[in-house]
Amino acid sequence: MATALRNLSEYDKDFVPNGADFKVGIVVSEWNDSITLNLLKGAKEALLDNGVKEENILVRFVPGAFELPLGAQYMCEFTDVDGVVAIGVVIQGETKHFDFVCDGATQGIKDINLKYNTPVAFCLLTDNNIQQSIDRSGGKHGNKGIECAIACMKMIDLKRQFKSVGKIGYSK
Repeated sequence: MATALRNLSEYDKDFVPNGADFKVGIVVSEWNDSITLNLLKGAKEALLDNGVKEENILVRFVPGAFELPLGAQYMCEFTDVDGVVAIGVVIQGETKHFDFVCDGATQGIKDINLKYNTPVAFCLLTDNNIQQSIDRSGGKHGNKGIECAIACMKMIDLKRQFKSVGKIGYSK
């Protein structure tokens, strides 16, 4: 398991842009809130620790993981955020429901990234059991919310780098 080999909360601050002028939206699933609220806490702490102002962090809740893409789309359409962190948890059960929710949320979040040309970080835990989710939301493997907030900041910065140079030609 990949996360068993690293701590999701560890990152090198030297490689994180200063977020002083970033506006970041966070969409959080209410389902499994004992986990998602810990992920939210980690994401907010990482944003604040890297310069994002409290007033520039917009948090909204959706009922479950399947609704994360639409919540992220609303963030992109109706606010001026530079990026979004989509937070949710799906825990394997006895039916195929897990597969459908995971697939729909995953594809939907990917689609929002591309449709709106806006970074939407994928902070959806898809675990086999509740203990794995606990371990990845502030437990022994760290907090995936931190990792995703940092990824969102890096992608916001990358987009700005491309925009600042404008369109440039490629020559062989």
